[in-house]
Amino acid sequence: MIAPTFENATEIEGVIARSAAASLLGALRLIAALAALLATFRYCGLFDVARFRDAAPTIVALIADATPPDFSRWRGWVGPFFDTLAMSLSGTSLAAFLSLLLAPCAASNTAPLWLRIPVRLGLNAMRSIPAVIWGVVFVAAVGFGPLPGALALCCHSTGMLGKLYSETLEHVEPGPGLALRSQGVSYFGVLRYGVFPQVFPRLVDVTLYRFEHNIHAATVMGLVGAGGLGLEVTTAFHLFEYREAFALILVMLALATIVNFVGATLRAHFLGRESL
Repeated sequence: MIAPTFENATEIEGVIARSAAASLLGALRLIAALAALLATFRYCGLFDVARFRDAAPTIVALIADATPPDFSRWRGWVGPFFDTLAMSLSGTSLAAFLSLLLAPCAASNTAPLWLRIPVRLGLNAMRSIPAVIWGVVFVAAVGFGPLPGALALCCHSTGMLGKLYSETLEHVEPGPGLALRSQGVSYFGVLRYGVFPQVFPRLVDVTLYRFEHNIHAATVMGLVGAGGLGLEVTTAFHLFEYREAFALILVMLALATIVNFVGATLRAHFLGRESL
C-alpha cells in the first residue's frame, strides 16, 4: 500500500484539523447519546431509590405466597396447553410461508424499487401493530378461541420474518445467481437454485427463534380472549391463587425449554453438527 504524500505543511495541518474535528464530533455525539440515555432512566424512575425500598420485601412475600406450586388442577390445563402450542405453531408456520413469498419482493437484490417499497411498507405496518392488538381485532372478527390468536401471531410474525428473510437474501453471494441467469434460468429458478440454498439454514434459524418467541406471545393472547395458558395464569392471579399461577408459569417455562431444545437440534441438523 502506498502512503499518501502531502505537498506542503498547510495540507498536513488541514488533515490534522479535519481529523481533530471528526474526533470532537464523535465525542459530542457519544456524550449526547449518553445524556439522552440517562434522561430516559430518570424519566422512568430508575434513579428514584425510594420506589425500590419496598420492592424486595414485596417480591419475597409474593414468592412465599406462590410456593410450593399447586399442580392439583393440571387436568384442566391440558386444553389450554394445546391451545397455546397450536396457536404458536400455526401462527409461525403461516407467517413463514407468507414471508417466503414476500421476502424476494422486499429484498433489494431480487426485486425492483417499484415493488420493494409497497411490500416493505406492508411488512412494516404488520410488525408495527403489537400482536395483542391484532388479537383484539381478530377476536372481534372471528370470535373467541385459538383461531384469533393464531391469526394475530401470523400477522405480527409475517412482518418480522418478512423483514429478516429479505435482509438475509440481500447478503447472498450473487455469483451463483448470475451464472444461472447467463444460462437462461428463469427468475424463480435462480431463487430456487441460486439464492435459497445459500440462506436456508439462516431462514430456519430465525423461524425457530420466532416460534420460540410466539410460545411466549401466545400466552398473552389469553388476555384478549384467545384462550391458552395465558388466560389460566390471568384468572389465577385475579383469584389470588398464586401457587396455581406459579405452577402454570413453570409449565410455560417447560414448554419454552422443550421448544428451545428442539430448535437447537434442528439447527444442528441443518448445520451438520451435534446439537449439544
